[in-house]
Amino acid sequence: MKVLVINCGSSSLKYQLIDMTNEELLCKGLCERIGMDGSSITHKLKDGTWSVNSPFPTHAEAFAKVVEMMTTGDGKCIDSVCEISAIGHRGVHGGEKFRESALVTEELIKAYEELSPLAPLHNPAGVVGLRAAQKVFGDDMPNVMVFDTAFHSTMPPKAFMYALPYEFYEKYGVRRYGFHGTSHRFVSLAAAEYLGKKPEELKIITCHLGNGASIAAVDGGKVVDTSMGMTPLAGLMMGTRSGDIDPSIPGYLMKVTGMTSEEVDHVLNKQSGLEGVSGVSSDKRDLEVAIEAGIKRAILASDMFNYDIKKYIGAYSAAMGGVDCVVFTGGIGENDVGVREAVCSDMEYLGLKIDEVKNLKRGLDINDISAEDSKVKVLVIATNEELMIARDTAAIVSAM
Repeated sequence: MKVLVINCGSSSLKYQLIDMTNEELLCKGLCERIGMDGSSITHKLKDGTWSVNSPFPTHAEAFAKVVEMMTTGDGKCIDSVCEISAIGHRGVHGGEKFRESALVTEELIKAYEELSPLAPLHNPAGVVGLRAAQKVFGDDMPNVMVFDTAFHSTMPPKAFMYALPYEFYEKYGVRRYGFHGTSHRFVSLAAAEYLGKKPEELKIITCHLGNGASIAAVDGGKVVDTSMGMTPLAGLMMGTRSGDIDPSIPGYLMKVTGMTSEEVDHVLNKQSGLEGVSGVSSDKRDLEVAIEAGIKRAILASDMFNYDIKKYIGAYSAAMGGVDCVVFTGGIGENDVGVREAVCSDMEYLGLKIDEVKNLKRGLDINDISAEDSKVKVLVIATNEELMIARDTAAIVSAM
């Protein structure tokens, strides 16, 4: 079975084609600037990359170009779209309606659209991607949606509720939902497999650290708490997002600066975090250069980021009554040696200690960086959200 995995943005279309018989990646690519001038596609195979400028008035034309690249020319990896058994779509916000991946129906699309106020940038784009896929591939092609929020749906009310009037939850769905769930799920399952245990036997803290960052407490294979909230703005400080702040700050800023609520929201989402504190960049690699140069605000931003992660690990260890394994993943989690070293320092009280030499290794799917005498396993795992989406899609379609 071959599964086409889709991650659709308002003006972009990421894709991967995966052969599920051996979970081999056949091709991947990105269509950019859909509906804009200068639209293009970048198509990659193991042995080559092709970039082509092509007009994409809508996502349907982008899908058609993806099909052309996969089936013809030097970038060909299949003979026909008939070889594709199903399409798996990334769904960002499933709210409380979708607690697991699901076969796409008209009812699902309608329900997903109704959740758009919770994710106004992502859910409408997801619907556009679904409609375009149906148009290009036809009604007989099964489509499956895999929701970022689904893995976190096991949180108990004491973890997902906010201390606001209860009617806000009942009427407007105001609660913690969490994000990056597909990544947290993939690495927690990979950790359990590596350790030779069932997920039900483990208490795992998964740290997805990238430009967007979140941490999850996974107890017995189920999420009991996670750092992101009703939106991806909450929790850790991130590349440009503030993370948790005093709730009175937005109102105060509106009063003293004259900014509108939309302008404050833009600041919190796009001008804060590592970039806002450092004044240098949202990219951790740029910050490392600035830190080497002794720029104090860059050092401060890095210290704050590491401190945030350390606090959450301690809090989630307490929430679960212990921890067996801590996982680092995402662009920063997988590649930033310094972050892992700083976060794991002085954690011996928790039974957590890393090996500095093992921590230097890069490029492994799974790297065990635990010290020999560490009671808590510390793993660096390369996340693969697309493969997780493909697995769910294959399982649902196989059961039809």
